[in-house]
Amino acid sequence: MVGQFAVSLAGHDQNKVYIILKEDQEYVYLADGVIRLTDRPKRKNKKHIQIVKQDAPEIGEKLRNGESVMNEEIKRAIRIYIGRKMNVKS
Repeated sequence: MVGQFAVSLAGHDQNKVYIILKEDQEYVYLADGVIRLTDRPKRKNKKHIQIVKQDAPEIGEKLRNGESVMNEEIKRAIRIYIGRKMNVKS
């Protein structure tokens, strides 16, 4: 799941797009590069997110290799994902 996009299903951040930075048994740790930065990711219960079966390739690869990811990279990947999603709906 690391490096994939996720949409929040519950809470005050409902419908917000994040990238999964890491996961454990019950929780995932999410960042959006704006409010939730890589140094303070949002901890969210796995059942409160919808995983998008699309990877942010450059980010996912870095995270799986143990490299750090910059907030600007996350913002850019989310912006591109949302742009593609909007173009498909039009």
